[in-house]
Amino acid sequence: MDRVLEGRFDQLLRRHAELNAALSGANLGGSEFAKLSKEFSELSPVIEGIEELRRAEADMSAAAEMVDAADDPELKEMAEEEVQALRERLPELEMKVKLSLLPRDEDDERNAILEVRAGTGGDEAALFAGELFRMYQRYAGLRGWRFELLDVSETGIGGVKEASASITGRDVFARLKYESGVHRVQRVPETEASGRIHTSAATVAVLPEAEDVDIKIDESKDLRIDVFRASGPGGQSVNTTDSAVRITHLPTGLVVIQQDEKSQHKNKAKALKVLRARLYEKEREERDSARAADRKSQVGSGDRSERIRTYNFPQGRVTDHRINLTLYKIDKVMTGEALDEVVDSLTTADRAAKLAMAEV
Repeated sequence: MDRVLEGRFDQLLRRHAELNAALSGANLGGSEFAKLSKEFSELSPVIEGIEELRRAEADMSAAAEMVDAADDPELKEMAEEEVQALRERLPELEMKVKLSLLPRDEDDERNAILEVRAGTGGDEAALFAGELFRMYQRYAGLRGWRFELLDVSETGIGGVKEASASITGRDVFARLKYESGVHRVQRVPETEASGRIHTSAATVAVLPEAEDVDIKIDESKDLRIDVFRASGPGGQSVNTTDSAVRITHLPTGLVVIQQDEKSQHKNKAKALKVLRARLYEKEREERDSARAADRKSQVGSGDRSERIRTYNFPQGRVTDHRINLTLYKIDKVMTGEALDEVVDSLTTADRAAKLAMAEV
């Protein structure tokens, strides 16, 4: 291992010890304690990896000394086998530590706004969009996240033109951020008499949820708020009061409509939440465009126009085109059960790509 990396490990070990000592003291205020506790908890897995790596290095050194000193052929053979096993294990442990040292996306711990829209394909696209939305809802349930419906525009046959939800929980954005893009489906629609396979698409956007402190909005100057009567599929009235809210952000022209709640106040609060997320995402995109070279090293750009995944029902497979991953378990993916396999693979590939860029 190179000296620079060893020096970095020593710095982290010292910092971990300093944090441990500070947290054991009784003179910390509430905010300072919370800040140091967060740093300590984030650093602890890294320290565990460093200590595991160093133990393995020490064990290999001891086994190598035994190989040189042993007179007993059987003992010598056992030591040689241990040296070989540790030599094969060390690169994996070193890679694990290097990956843990990569800076995390500052938004990974945030909650998220999920938006799903039907794309090309008519009714079939709307049906698929509805299935995707329910897939994420089930996945959220499996991970213990809170899934709050924000808005849905249904087609009346079980599909949705568009739907959005707020998802709250641990590492929501970190797990879902790779889902942004075009999802393509290939299957025979129920209305297709000839049995011909159709290709349709739906667009998914996952936005990190912004706090008030992230995005400053002057409601009196920046927003135009219109209220109107909500309506359901086909135009029939679902409300007899002007509870639906349309918010226009004048500086950017962004428009958010919210009509799922019967309360105008609740619709306005939800619309503002979505607006802040979209404004924050706009800022993220502008920051990322300034780091174009870095974006090329990542798995997918999060661009909603990028085709990221194909769901082929006749063959029972799901293929993620960014990492050439294919799973023949489409039913379990659609119920959310196997979605972690896709997310884990995308996360690993992205971190490996960033590590390769960092070492250039």
